[in-house]
Amino acid sequence: MNVRFEFMTFGARCASAPGRLVLDVGMAQAPGVLDHHFPEAECECAASLVVKHPELVLDHLRPGGRPADAFGPVTVVTHILPDFDALAAIFLSLRLLETGGVDEGMRKLATYARIVDSSLLPPTVDLGATPYAVLRAMFAGVKKTPDEINAERIPEGLKFMRLLHARAAEGRDIMEDRTLFSGIDRYEQAVRKVEQDNAWYQDDVHHARKIMLNLPRISGTGRTLVDGLIVVDAHSFLLKEWARRDRDGSPLGRGFGFVFSNYQGLRYSLGVDPAAGVNLRGLGEVINGLESRKAEAEGNPDRLRWYGGDCPFFNHRLVVSPHEGTRLTHDEIVGAVMKFGAT
Repeated sequence: MNVRFEFMTFGARCASAPGRLVLDVGMAQAPGVLDHHFPEAECECAASLVVKHPELVLDHLRPGGRPADAFGPVTVVTHILPDFDALAAIFLSLRLLETGGVDEGMRKLATYARIVDSSLLPPTVDLGATPYAVLRAMFAGVKKTPDEINAERIPEGLKFMRLLHARAAEGRDIMEDRTLFSGIDRYEQAVRKVEQDNAWYQDDVHHARKIMLNLPRISGTGRTLVDGLIVVDAHSFLLKEWARRDRDGSPLGRGFGFVFSNYQGLRYSLGVDPAAGVNLRGLGEVINGLESRKAEAEGNPDRLRWYGGDCPFFNHRLVVSPHEGTRLTHDEIVGAVMKFGAT
């Protein structure tokens, strides 16, 4: 197939258009657009949407069941810095266009993507043996422009997904199996990098601020006390995964149920462990209120909006700063979190 790729910022809206397939971005679920980041979305990730609703791909790009070589160029649109879910969704969509149907290997890959994108990877899983962490290791620490990173992640990611699909189709368990990567040097190097990352996490947590927060229960009634971690410029690329497994370092001995990471004062990510049974419902609105008041005080347009995880798939388990940055200081954001978790 003749396929080209375009990249959009997180949260961008995109309507259906002939010859275009929008994945993991677009803020809609319609023929040619499969996203899950909006309140009315299904409780699925982009990859699992492709497998659950193949007609949204096939009927849009192969109407009437036309053969794969009978339609013109396809433009695939996804978000900048495509992650595991975006890359899996792209691979699954292209295979769907080639074959016209969903096979068992595709279902297994989509199921795994749904698990890792929702942060439900079991804490007992060896991170060095699971594809999500290995792919993260391959992408971590790359010092190139965003455009260069976008362009390079697509072929590397599709090659990786092709391997996983083949292994899954053979009946292999892709959740946790180091032999999946045996004999492939770049993947074996990534496995070793994951193992090294635990030492980087230990250094990060040594310099981090440990807190306790009373957070809303997912059930909607009452609050639960959880350990939290505030980390600035983490070296570990698997910070949240190690933190959730860190029973020895967390004061309550349950692992850190809340992780706050700040990268160079520009990108903030606040998230909770789904296993903790809590969420951050309302925190996004609080922080957006601070953004609005600060914009008004400075006489600037009020355009910056934090994402509060307000879709069924995330259920308010994360709050992420705008891609454009934030007007707020680190201390202002920490203060909002501490106040939110004190009630």
